[in-house]
Amino acid sequence: MSLDPAFLLLLALRMAIAASFVVSASMIAERTGPVIGALVATLPISAGPTYVFLALDHDAAFIAEGALTSLPINAATIFLSLAYAVLAQRHSVLVASATAVAVWLGLASLIKSVQWTLAMGIVANVVTFAICLPLLQRYRHAKMPLITRRWYDVPLRASLVAALVATVTSVSGWAGPGVSGMLALFPIVFTSMMLILQPRIGGPATAAVLANGAYGLIGFSLAVVVLHLGSLHLGAAFGLSGALATCVGWNLGLWWMGRRKVAKQQIA
Repeated sequence: MSLDPAFLLLLALRMAIAASFVVSASMIAERTGPVIGALVATLPISAGPTYVFLALDHDAAFIAEGALTSLPINAATIFLSLAYAVLAQRHSVLVASATAVAVWLGLASLIKSVQWTLAMGIVANVVTFAICLPLLQRYRHAKMPLITRRWYDVPLRASLVAALVATVTSVSGWAGPGVSGMLALFPIVFTSMMLILQPRIGGPATAAVLANGAYGLIGFSLAVVVLHLGSLHLGAAFGLSGALATCVGWNLGLWWMGRRKVAKQQIA
């Protein structure tokens, strides 16, 4: 990492911007229940700013190649959600979250050892969703208790995402696009929700947020495909914009279908 004052100032600004995105989005998620909370949590509020900052330092080819690693890493995040949802029903936040993160790290190490293509990444996500979505179904519904905010909530979330941005920005030059793409999708939002929500609202309610988030992660995987193809053929700016539009459009579609389902039930 350079100790140049201009670099350090820019790094601090990047960390602050990314942290503000994550803190704001996760606070919204807490107030809206597991379904809407999951849709907010699966927006690119951590990976998005990280990729934007990577695009400022590297060319479009770097971003496109990084997305090839991010795609299977998205599948690892789904297994993290499943591991946590199962364990949080009966175990403490420390056991459930530590095991879930260990699952993610183990899968990430395997993913890093493979030279991924776009087709391989898509297949990995399709297989993962086919396995995990039915298993997560039973954990999707839980009552969300009233949340009392604690003094350390915001600093913890901000420090987690700021540390991620600092790490990815600092190591991307020598680590290469593969490792950068892996680090960009480290599940900061899900991890912070585990650590903060479970002590206050319990494991089942926190697990419900992550279980509902699996459907949002489908859109996220599509967004990573758009990021790769857009950056490869039309430039990083187009790839990033297209990925954001894909995520937002997918989650809005899930929200609309949920509202329509509720309306039909009320009429019936």
